[in-house]
Amino acid sequence: MNGSAVDRAKSFDLLIVGAGMVGASLLCALLPVIREQGLKVAVVEAFALPESYSPDQYQLSYDARSTALSWGSSNILRKIGVWDQLRSAVTPIERIHVSDKGHFGSVRIKAADYGVEALGYVVENAWMGQVLLDQIKQQGVTFLCPAQVVELLPGSDVTQIVIEEQGKQLRIDAQLVVIADGGRSGLSEKMGMLVDKHDYQQQAIIANVTAQQPHNNVAYERFTSEGPIAMLPLYEHKEDQVAQSRCALVLTVDRSGVDDLMALSDSDFLEQLQQRFGFRLGRFLKVGERYAYPLSLRWAKDQFRPGLVVVGNAAHTLHPVAGQGFNLALRGVADLAALLGEAAQMGRPLGSADVLRQYSKLRQQDQEKTIRFTDGSVRLFSNNDLLLSRLRDFGLVTLDLLPVTKRLFAQQAMGFGQSALARTDWKN
Repeated sequence: MNGSAVDRAKSFDLLIVGAGMVGASLLCALLPVIREQGLKVAVVEAFALPESYSPDQYQLSYDARSTALSWGSSNILRKIGVWDQLRSAVTPIERIHVSDKGHFGSVRIKAADYGVEALGYVVENAWMGQVLLDQIKQQGVTFLCPAQVVELLPGSDVTQIVIEEQGKQLRIDAQLVVIADGGRSGLSEKMGMLVDKHDYQQQAIIANVTAQQPHNNVAYERFTSEGPIAMLPLYEHKEDQVAQSRCALVLTVDRSGVDDLMALSDSDFLEQLQQRFGFRLGRFLKVGERYAYPLSLRWAKDQFRPGLVVVGNAAHTLHPVAGQGFNLALRGVADLAALLGEAAQMGRPLGSADVLRQYSKLRQQDQEKTIRFTDGSVRLFSNNDLLLSRLRDFGLVTLDLLPVTKRLFAQQAMGFGQSALARTDWKN
């Protein structure tokens, strides 16, 4: 580090890189121990924070990006104290319908069969981010934004990080640095952490669509020869004349064909979507702004160093099929917060290798299971081999008919991983 170019150090007990949904969730989960132990906490974020607003002031955007929260994730959000505010603008998923285009096999899962009010919920990312940030803004947390990480040096006693904020560089010391800034930052790889990668040679087209028929709180997962389609129910104002007809679309396509689909007019794009999805929602009437991004599996096999840990997409980026990514991240947040709370109460350094090793071991099984489930689904349903297609069809029929296997599938879809917080209120 060039001492002449860097302002004097500030010291914190905990520093989180990234104030998105994962980083903000971790802070919310840690608020009780932050208050009780008087921890000094800072957040480094690349973008300026949005202005606060109340639920009555929040304006739904037709083009807003959304996330599917599993039932287990809603339990975690209840535990950390944000669910009551968040739920004012979420859509419950009461049923899930899984099908394979051109085959008769399908699976239908109902929340009522498992004693819960919903299998999961769909929430706009902007609303969830605002609710989480509002929870922590008044808690004495230092926000450094917009700012970029310039250098990061983990250590057994203290981790040093250099950030650039408003054209100036600042050196920060922290017992523990948590990297929660997503899968594209590359900070974990810069630290020499081993990362497994697999490029699916696919892209996801994200958009919101309006259908002719109401979604009735059903989430659809439709496998096609071109790639899976997810259609998630979205919230509407009650006075809206097309209430319950807006859905969040995740359309997976081969990378070679994405440019052609993105270049289509809205009407031609909806016609292509209609051919792939079918008419379970009637005709598609409107599509909002379309976004496309490449799909890959990225898994950091080595997720900590003394004084440093990676979480969320920085640790594992999954294919969007089955909507497992954020839910897996939130279970990790819950476990990390619990272990850090115990360490703080016992007077142990937050960045202790023993604490972080315990976290890594705790998360390994859930990560492996969820990655196998997601990656296996993509590989199985993206293969057009005749024998495999018949096996898939038989498998979906069998899964729908056998209560034991269907219950296991439902548990995975509902996000009951290894986190004790996620399993709270499981009825069966």
